[in-house]
Amino acid sequence: MQLGLFTMPLHPPGANFTETLKADLDQIVKLDELGYSEVWIGEHFTSEWENIPAPDLLIAQAIPLTKQIRLGTGVSCIPNHDPFVLAHRIAQLDHMAEGRFNWGVGTGSFPGDMQVFGYWGENPAINNQSYTRAALDTILKLWTDPEPGVYESDGFRFVIPETVTDYGLRAHVRPYQKPHPPIGVAGVSPRSSTLKMAAVKGWMPMSINLVPPVLLKTHWDAIQDGAEEAGRAPDASEWRVAREVVVAETGAKARKIACEGVLARDFRDYFFRLLPKVGMLKLLKNDQDMADSDVTIEYLVDNVFIVGSVDEVAQKLNDLRGEIGSFGTLLAMGHDWEPYEDWHQSMALLKNEVLPKVA
Repeated sequence: MQLGLFTMPLHPPGANFTETLKADLDQIVKLDELGYSEVWIGEHFTSEWENIPAPDLLIAQAIPLTKQIRLGTGVSCIPNHDPFVLAHRIAQLDHMAEGRFNWGVGTGSFPGDMQVFGYWGENPAINNQSYTRAALDTILKLWTDPEPGVYESDGFRFVIPETVTDYGLRAHVRPYQKPHPPIGVAGVSPRSSTLKMAAVKGWMPMSINLVPPVLLKTHWDAIQDGAEEAGRAPDASEWRVAREVVVAETGAKARKIACEGVLARDFRDYFFRLLPKVGMLKLLKNDQDMADSDVTIEYLVDNVFIVGSVDEVAQKLNDLRGEIGSFGTLLAMGHDWEPYEDWHQSMALLKNEVLPKVA
């Protein structure tokens, strides 16, 4: 099993934007030094908590500061972008990273961003699902065999001019990796149709940090269904599972960090306020009949998060894999970690002491 980071990121409103960018970059550099395999960086325009609007820029900054970790968008929210422009930015970034790049894609889900770009409400200007499908098909076409002419769908239109060889006019930018960077897709809902699509297309399926094991198992079912539809065997090594992870010298210390520190703050002040408004609090529940008020930090630590001593976390990861099946990469979640030393120790213990104990 490989280890990575998924960072939305998470910083409280009012935090110094310059300093949060530095902190997020520092986490990436430190995990590269520890030997983590990959990092995914979120994209949001109107969320003060998830405050990076351009993960590609942070990735570009991280490239020369890191040596081996793969850098990825987590995700490029496709309806936020013109596909012609996005195809060129991602292809250029892939060259700048010399292939040390993964492209995460999604349909967008943050309410403010959806309003900005016109796919929010009962009668949106564009349908984010259909826009994403059409835009991705168009981008992949641009990366393989772009033909001159009009490219259009609901929400976008552009024209590729005829090639002029005299002075080198043509749509010419292709990714460094052939035929394109590895593509990752995040799934949320039970038996996620998005993860099934990822398996059909041979892309990397990623399960988010919020869902308990009972729902994670349905994600694997969806991945199997998609692979079978495409006529191939499902590849568990491609499956990424994101979790909140805290490792400390003792289980008591790890629980204290989780229940009293920034992890608890971020759920109490952000997720527990946002998720009910968008109908997603139920995703956190092992039992859909449990009351919303029972979804507490303590419940999450006991049922969803991976928190404990080295031996406890290793056992929880082995139990998780026993319950949902094998997966290729565990993605620890990024936060505005304070104290920093506890986070760094947690990530070091996870890599150096927990991982060797995971079957």
